[in-house]
Amino acid sequence: MDIEIYKDADLLSKALAEWITGLIEETLSREDRFSIVLSGGSTPKKLNELLASHPFCDRIDWKRIHVFWGDERAVPFDDERNNARMAFDTLLNKVGVPREQIHLMDTSLPPMQAAAEYEKALKNYFGSETLPYKTFDLVLLGMGPDGHTLSLFPGRPVIHEEKSWVTSFYLDEQEMYRITLTRQIVNHSDQIVFMITGSDKTNAVYEVLKGEHNPDKYPSQVILPTQGELYFFMDEAAAAKLH
Repeated sequence: MDIEIYKDADLLSKALAEWITGLIEETLSREDRFSIVLSGGSTPKKLNELLASHPFCDRIDWKRIHVFWGDERAVPFDDERNNARMAFDTLLNKVGVPREQIHLMDTSLPPMQAAAEYEKALKNYFGSETLPYKTFDLVLLGMGPDGHTLSLFPGRPVIHEEKSWVTSFYLDEQEMYRITLTRQIVNHSDQIVFMITGSDKTNAVYEVLKGEHNPDKYPSQVILPTQGELYFFMDEAAAAKLH
């Protein structure tokens, strides 16, 4: 595990944009495609905008990129809460990823059907009905003030899901369904990066990294790569208690 701490969210975003671009360049020098799982929420907006702009945009061969999402709110694509819409607005509408290589969670379907269709799409992409040794090249994750990541919320059975790659459930607090990748498929990724900013995350960061192992309370603790690498990119506010 590697922890990188930056003064503020802007410096963090620039450093992570450089790191991601370098990883894509290196991977595509030996592989024919690169798979990235995008994160929702407000934290990655600046990162997305940087990747869509010079010089980062020019260094990435977007035609060889496959885009996925870690989770989605079961709301229409044109709803501002939709994670995919945010990614299109800040990144995907500005770069040349072929549309057939952008793998959306289809929120026009009933949530459980959307999850099943996404799992089917992943099995098709990886060419396997069973979980591969290695799945995605890169998964970008956030962390909520409650320690959740993806749609793995405290106290929810989804935290411990072991059979499905993708699932859906109703989140009472938000009065909506969520569709999410499960820990199994994420933990088989090559690189996993948490991007965390803000003083409201300080306690969660400390508990996830330094506290007792209690994933029912702090679900981000279930993200433990089976063979890949785990990184935490944080600003000083989020990392304050680690010092």
